[in-house]
Amino acid sequence: MSPLSENLARFRKARDLSQERLAERAAVGVDTIARIEQGTRTTTRPHTLNRLAAALGVSHDQLLGTTPTTYATVDVAPLRRAITSGQNIPGLTDFAENDETMTVDDLVRSAHQAWRAYVDGRHGELLHSLPAVLADTRRVIHNSLDDERGAAYRVLSTAYRLCAGIAGRLDLDDLAWTAAERALTAARQCDNPDVEAAISLRYLAWTLVRQGRAGDAEHVAVQAAEKIQPDMFDRDPIRGGVFGNLLFNAASAALAGNNPQRAEDLLAEASAAAARTRGDSASEAAIFGPRVAALQVIDSIARADDPDKALKRARTIPHAHGKVPAFWEAGHRLRLAAAALACRHETAALTHLADARDLAPDWVRCQPLGKNVMAQLVDRATRRRGTTFAELAQHHGVVPR
Repeated sequence: MSPLSENLARFRKARDLSQERLAERAAVGVDTIARIEQGTRTTTRPHTLNRLAAALGVSHDQLLGTTPTTYATVDVAPLRRAITSGQNIPGLTDFAENDETMTVDDLVRSAHQAWRAYVDGRHGELLHSLPAVLADTRRVIHNSLDDERGAAYRVLSTAYRLCAGIAGRLDLDDLAWTAAERALTAARQCDNPDVEAAISLRYLAWTLVRQGRAGDAEHVAVQAAEKIQPDMFDRDPIRGGVFGNLLFNAASAALAGNNPQRAEDLLAEASAAAARTRGDSASEAAIFGPRVAALQVIDSIARADDPDKALKRARTIPHAHGKVPAFWEAGHRLRLAAAALACRHETAALTHLADARDLAPDWVRCQPLGKNVMAQLVDRATRRRGTTFAELAQHHGVVPR
């Protein structure tokens, strides 16, 4: 089959059009469309190609498969400049305007707003605000006394961690590493160095996994977890949450290193820690609790290529008692969609995709897993599947907007 044959069928079904309806829109013969999709017609007249592309709302190149359909690119230059600037590098100082005075409380609020944008998947807002948060915080550190400086370094560590997270989401892994390393440096100078350093090491471990260094990532995460591990009667939710999240990172690294049994053991320890918490919680420090741990276990089972077990386990997970971010719940639905598709439960897969979109539409739009599942659903479709099917195909970028 030629790319034209596959793309014509994919775009048509993703637009929820029958062959007859497309033929009517494009003013071409329905038999022409059928022969192209079947691969029995290998050449197409220019005016026919023009009409089909216009009717589907795509370019000639997209229809012919000569250029990839990708997510819209974003300008990362301000983010890169913000991460790599600093007062210790001559010519790269980026302090905010001198007449602006920020208090530490102002910085904390700004960082929290940036974190909310991060967990909600509002990447445009995050990329716009993070450079200013970094500049303002570095200026406060430069001008403040010791008491304020420790708190400001804590905010700076948070901001660098957000930079690492968004850089990783944009596949800028080396920039993510630089940001995570700077987060760790700032954490060690803040007013709560043990906890903040452990949080920053989570991001370092995550970037190591992305770089293909699974063994190093597990080693870093486990050592950090051992250092901050709360005792049996310690009910500090932040310390317990950071400990549990580090075990999540270590388990992901073990799974990436093809050691599912090790991942299972680490997640069992994290689940035991979660059972001792008062419920689910989400903050800049950690996202943790009984439901969060259960979702992580299901994700690990699915990634270990046991989709049927993942779907069965999903029926037994506890309800949230507290806060679980929408993007975490949406990620769970995407993983269930992939598992359902692997078990050939196409209707269930579509339902999970719709739930994920409704929970965190901006975040979901940027996830390759959702796009891959939707593309496979489109390719498998043998008939029109309705408006929800077409809307999801567009939302996930299977067809251009």
